[in-house]
Amino acid sequence: MRYALLICDDETFSPSNEEIAADPVHQAWYADLERRGALVLGTRLRPVVDATSVRVRDGETLVSDGPFAETKDFVGGFVLIDCADLDEAIEIASGHPYARWGGVEIRPVWE
Repeated sequence: MRYALLICDDETFSPSNEEIAADPVHQAWYADLERRGALVLGTRLRPVVDATSVRVRDGETLVSDGPFAETKDFVGGFVLIDCADLDEAIEIASGHPYARWGGVEIRPVWE
C-alpha cells in the first residue's frame, strides 16, 4: 500500500540540503527505506514564504502569497512510500528525524 508522509516542522530549524546530506540520522533513515524497498519518491519543499495559494470563489480566481492556513507547523517536504500496511508506515515515519521536533503526517494514497 502506498502512503504519503508529509514532513512537518515550524521552519525555525531548517537544515540546508548539505546538512541533511551529512547528517547520519537522515542517512540511516534513507538507508532503512532502501533496505525495505519502500521509497517511491520524496523531496523537500521551499519555505512557506515562497508559497502561493489559489482559491476560486464565485468564479473569481484569488491568488495570495503564502500558505492557505495560518499555522505554526508547515509541510516542508513529502516522501511517498510503498509498504505492507499502516503499521509499517508508522514504523517508517517514527524513524524520520523530523518526527523528533516536528511531525510526520501519514496519508494513504488513493489507488
